[in-house]
Amino acid sequence: QVQLVESGGGLVQAGGSLRLSCAASGRYTMGWFRQVPGKEREFVAATSRSGGSTIYADSVKGRFTISRDNAKNTVYLQMNSLKPEDTAVYYCAADTSIRYYPPSSRDLYHYWGQGTQVTVSS
Repeated sequence: QVQLVESGGGLVQAGGSLRLSCAASGRYTMGWFRQVPGKEREFVAATSRSGGSTIYADSVKGRFTISRDNAKNTVYLQMNSLKPEDTAVYYCAADTSIRYYPPSSRDLYHYWGQGTQVTVSS
């Protein structure tokens, strides 16, 4: 059974940084998504099993970095230059299919963490 546990959320001022972690029960294609009340969950970033392929939403490109430590089965989301519009609950997700490129569609991720709140104050 796939288990995902997120950590690292919190409150930060605009321009600040946070690093989210997601500890998984195995090695999978991993994605980060975020959701604000009343809106759909949106894609943020994803990485392949090896970490050799990564993709980002345009809204975070150049500010966020997804990485992984496969020895620890942990994926990270380093968030820099945070903006108030980055405020959301952030979820990590696992895609157990074998893919070369990680997908951005949330429908292809079948396992989700519990979510961690990120709040960016102006």
